[in-house]
Amino acid sequence: MEGNTMNILVINCGSSSLKYQLIDSDTEAVLAKGLCERIGIDGSVLTHAPAGKDKVKIETSMPNHTVAVKLVIDALTDTNHGVVQSLDEINAVGHRVVHGGEKFASSVIIDDEVLAAIKECNDLAPLHNPANLIGINSCKEIMPNVPMVAVFDTAFHQTMPEKAYLYGLPYAYYEKYKVRRYGFHGTSHDYVSARTAEILGKTREELKIIVCHLGNGGSVSAVDHGKCVDTSMGLTPLEGIIMGTRSGSIDPAICDFICQKENITPAEMNTILNKKSGVLGISNVSSDFRDIEAAAANNNKLAKAALEAFYYSVAKYIGAYTAAMNGVDAIAFTAGVGENNISGRAEIAKYLGYLGTEIDAEKNNVRGEDRVISTEASKVALLCVPTNEELAIARQTTALISVAS
Repeated sequence: MEGNTMNILVINCGSSSLKYQLIDSDTEAVLAKGLCERIGIDGSVLTHAPAGKDKVKIETSMPNHTVAVKLVIDALTDTNHGVVQSLDEINAVGHRVVHGGEKFASSVIIDDEVLAAIKECNDLAPLHNPANLIGINSCKEIMPNVPMVAVFDTAFHQTMPEKAYLYGLPYAYYEKYKVRRYGFHGTSHDYVSARTAEILGKTREELKIIVCHLGNGGSVSAVDHGKCVDTSMGLTPLEGIIMGTRSGSIDPAICDFICQKENITPAEMNTILNKKSGVLGISNVSSDFRDIEAAAANNNKLAKAALEAFYYSVAKYIGAYTAAMNGVDAIAFTAGVGENNISGRAEIAKYLGYLGTEIDAEKNNVRGEDRVISTEASKVALLCVPTNEELAIARQTTALISVAS
């Protein structure tokens, strides 16, 4: 290895997909990125985008994730569209793991003990953790000598105090089943809160920051002097603000009420809450905010209602977290909707006048770039800060591997 430069392969493994980026730890440049889709399903395809070269689409059978990982390595080392000579030039792998439970408050180098602990959290994230584990095991099979790191979505939120993570339920459920608030998108909340402080020329330890990660899934967090003290998602990523297809927080009694009226099972109700609710459920148009905005512009009343309910739910959490921290210095908008929805940010900002904050229409006219979007006179800074979870995972992987070696 020249100097301290490492090539870090970042893997984000879903149940039938695998996203990857190869990042140079020194320059933080993305050497290549890609996506394997429809793993274990007919019509699987790998889209590989090497830096400075044409995108390549490889349509080939991927019966499982191990085959997918092998194809990714082949694509990265290919003589035509590859970016490294051989597997030896991949120095470490950073894996996104959705749920770390209470066991992990930071990233860790993966060993058998860590794998067992991740498996224990499968109950808490049945859609995500088993897929994350498959990704890790597939990489171990193909690259047995390459060190691997797990970076957890829940880790950043482990600094929450007990008063924030306990639910108003019998304490026995916490003791027996670890039912509590965990929160998600932690890698993003961590990265964006640190970047927000950097843009403002301060350290995170000097500030009270609220991060609004608004994508198809969305969550808000309160970061008080560098530590997360509260976040809107809960035991699962279903709680909190209204999302693309998820209901967010509702009266828990609704579940039993609908189950009885519609004669459906709790499992079916769970699917409705996760996949058929949110702005999709209200608007009956789409889970994509761009489609809903277009429909609202065409006077679709339900599309308008969905957008207004969404903006309102975000504004309420900002208010709640300002109270939780007894003040706020900066509010950052990030992820797909937060970074790109100009009118959405303006609508949410309308609720924040009591904070003495004011959005600057001209500065807010921006998509996907770091920028302060509030006026000079604004008492609280509003920012657009693109998230970069892959880079955050690569940085944490580099830090751990450097210490270990």
